[in-house]
Amino acid sequence: MQGLWLEDQRLQFCTDLPQPQPAEGEALVRVLCAGICNTDLELLRGYYPYTGVIGHEFVGVVEQGPADLIDQRVVGEINAACGVCHYCQIGCPTHCENRTVLGIMNHHGAFAEYLTLPAKNLHLVSEAISTEAATFTEPIAAALEIQEQVAIERCDRILVVGDGKLGQLIAQTLALTGCNLRVVGRHPEKLAHLEALGISTTREESIENRSFDIAVDCTGNPAGFETARKALRPRGTLVMKSTYAGNLSLDASALVVDEITVVGSRCGPFSKALRVLEKGQVDVQPLIHAQYPLSEGLMAFKQAQQRGTLKVLLQMG
Repeated sequence: MQGLWLEDQRLQFCTDLPQPQPAEGEALVRVLCAGICNTDLELLRGYYPYTGVIGHEFVGVVEQGPADLIDQRVVGEINAACGVCHYCQIGCPTHCENRTVLGIMNHHGAFAEYLTLPAKNLHLVSEAISTEAATFTEPIAAALEIQEQVAIERCDRILVVGDGKLGQLIAQTLALTGCNLRVVGRHPEKLAHLEALGISTTREESIENRSFDIAVDCTGNPAGFETARKALRPRGTLVMKSTYAGNLSLDASALVVDEITVVGSRCGPFSKALRVLEKGQVDVQPLIHAQYPLSEGLMAFKQAQQRGTLKVLLQMG
């Protein structure tokens, strides 16, 4: 089997990987398309000491599994939970104490010809959604998770810090609430994507401090976190939507004095993400920067690491 293998922060293309065998309750999925995200890039920088096939944003076709899924296009939730621990029992499987995470933690991922996941993790993809668009299901779900965690009102002033791949999706999903939204970024061409959708954008020097109810940091760097913090009014909410390689330095005293609520946010609702895609409420096509065959995966990663690049897709077929 062909795939991209990560070991000791070194990525290599392999042609002799063993094809994964589904365990009881799992399905075997032939991957059609997969997307490179910032978490994949952070893994290369040592965000987590992972060894194996990476990649977790995918769409594929089920070849082994429940009869109602065979030959169907699917996407999959990336956390494979045990079903018996405390967090599984209280309905929080994404925090399962024994979970594996597709392409991130103890579970070979999507940058290969095949993967396995629990059948219960899989969601059917409507014919109305293209294969390329379906690869965005996981990050769109992650963007929608903010609305699962934080009550958002139309009158709320919300600042999204970061105009990259995730920032673009978060801005589009937050815009669906009708809130008073603004996005701050450093790339005019990326901000232009959002402006074309009617989303207000700005540059950092134009942000008025202590004027937003909610700020979302999508940058993954200390400067972005600080921009988000300074933008918040007292008793505002700061949503952290990035993985960080290394430690984050912050002014904890300012958080205490202004009584800021800090919310960590990651995986989200796949069913809602698929509905948003099916209805055309999020436009992902302009976010696709480049597509490569799996055999050119190393080149695809070089492209994804270049400053200003949005989504890079790997085609397996």
